[in-house]
Amino acid sequence: MIRAATVNDVAEIRAMIRELAEYERAVEQARTTEEQLREALFGESPAAFALIAEDDETGKTVGYALWFPRFSTWTGTRGMHLEDLYVRSHARGGGHGKALLASLAAICERHGYERFEWWVLAWNEPTIDFYKSLGVELLDEWTVCRLSGEPLQELAARAPAVRNQSPAL
Repeated sequence: MIRAATVNDVAEIRAMIRELAEYERAVEQARTTEEQLREALFGESPAAFALIAEDDETGKTVGYALWFPRFSTWTGTRGMHLEDLYVRSHARGGGHGKALLASLAAICERHGYERFEWWVLAWNEPTIDFYKSLGVELLDEWTVCRLSGEPLQELAARAPAVRNQSPAL
């Protein structure tokens, strides 16, 4: 079963984020707290949304998908960015990942999102093969850019004043 996450799922989502980080060999980078997740998913102005996959027989949580809307200047439409897709190792192969992706695709269709995009680590061949089996297009001509930590702070310190600044800026 796939369902929308509730505030009662926050601890389980955080646990799965840690499991995903272990799988991706980056557990030290997974620093999010339950409070941060609660605010991001269920606060006054949610930054992201999540779906939960449950085992049909046991009702236990076996996976999650966390996503947020994005915007394309080329299409002039919103899209979806999938931040995390995770199915616990004991439940892989049971159709939960495919059900989560299908549910997200249905959200895209319902809201008129023209693009549904995410990243996958280049070494993660089992996952890449799974995505290919669904007809996913791998965009190898793009490189992900990230600015964080001290370089982010240094660049921000050089920012000019912004006129007519909106609350989002």
